[in-house]
Amino acid sequence: MTESTGTWLTQEAFDRLQAEYDQLVNVGRVEIAKEIDERRSEGDLKENGGYHAAREEQAKMEARIEQLRHMLRTATVGESADDGTIGSGTVVTAEVMGREMRFLVGSREVAGGTDIDVFSAQSPLGAALMGRKAGEETAYTAPNGKEITVKVLAAEPFTG
Repeated sequence: MTESTGTWLTQEAFDRLQAEYDQLVNVGRVEIAKEIDERRSEGDLKENGGYHAAREEQAKMEARIEQLRHMLRTATVGESADDGTIGSGTVVTAEVMGREMRFLVGSREVAGGTDIDVFSAQSPLGAALMGRKAGEETAYTAPNGKEITVKVLAAEPFTG
């Protein structure tokens, strides 16, 4: 499997997402079904705000379950390289259009609760940086058609 066919995840991120999936499937579904049944017994469903809110919550939960199921099924699990080469799971410090930026090449799921900016390996910036090292320059075409030059200042594995 290549990075372009699935989400790259660290083992820690994979385990965290698997636990969330298991909780939603085994506990969340039971709880929301019970909530819907309780609200349904309150009477007229047309004017029952609690019932409609519970059904909306159920739809959101099912969407998240499906998102997690797909992500876990297609995930590439591994650790980022520690050789200075940019790949998924690498924190990059780069000069982009004269401005220094620090971001993770990977997925938001790997970043977890951190506030680091994330660019996927498939994004124009991420794709341009894959395989590069500190000191190298590259360029990519922004969605507006403008050519953007990027100078890699540092590349290190994401540690969370």
